[in-house]
Amino acid sequence: MSDPLYQRYQAGLDAYRQHTCIPPECTNSTRCPEGQRLWDQFTRAQDAYLKRQRSKRTR
Repeated sequence: MSDPLYQRYQAGLDAYRQHTCIPPECTNSTRCPEGQRLWDQFTRAQDAYLKRQRSKRTR
């Protein structure tokens, strides 16, 4: 059974990678408004997943 939190985190990254800007504004340091929204969703999901993974290791 797949982990839903992991799937959400990966889906967020896929959505960010697949979005397109015209002209291409998104880089590693700057993002278009849509790219920033997608990046923020990805990082929140990634943070939640990694936090849970760390808490499992400390039990």
